[in-house]
Amino acid sequence: MATIITTATGTTTSMATSTERLSRLLQLASPALPVGAFSYSGGLEGAIEAGIVTDAASTERWISDVLEHSVAPMEAPILARMIKEPTRIPEWNEMFLASREAAELRAESVQMGYSLRRLLSDLEVAVPALEETSYPAAYASAVAAWKVEPKAALVAYLWAWLENQVMAAVKAVPLGQTVAQKMLLAMGGRLEALAAQALAMDDDALGNFTPGLAMQSSRHETQYSRLFRS
Repeated sequence: MATIITTATGTTTSMATSTERLSRLLQLASPALPVGAFSYSGGLEGAIEAGIVTDAASTERWISDVLEHSVAPMEAPILARMIKEPTRIPEWNEMFLASREAAELRAESVQMGYSLRRLLSDLEVAVPALEETSYPAAYASAVAAWKVEPKAALVAYLWAWLENQVMAAVKAVPLGQTVAQKMLLAMGGRLEALAAQALAMDDDALGNFTPGLAMQSSRHETQYSRLFRS
């Protein structure tokens, strides 16, 4: 499978999601990637502690809201820009870190970015020298190096985020595995459209408004008993 891209100057290139590139993309989005994603809930555990998330329905509502109001309108389009314009990664990296809703969410991205950067270095993939490397910045560097089609890369990134959220809920709510798979099936069907939206979004449209996430994540920083680091 290949996507033909025609640039503004009329130059035509092929960004092939070949079998090799697909396998690299699956590796990059895999929960086995040693970046520590499993140790974070992204604010979900704080919502569970507060009694906002208590069952399957409230879990899906919380994750769906964070996806729609935070990840899709801010994180995904910033990642899209990093993928399409690798030379601007430092600029967008700074913007992304400034957009994090709480200190622990910022620390989460920096830690995962640091881990992925070290791994990519061992895999001979260059990542721009940054004071603090966010996870999207490191991810975008791998996508560019492996010439993965941008939309496919965004869908995989969103899927990895979604899967981690649902698996955190399985442990902390708790939820059954079948319920979790139904949830992934339902919300996973939205990811292709969200990836396309991120690629088409104007800079002026970027923004995230999730006060509930910010409050629960901030409270989670001092939560007495917890399973996750965020």
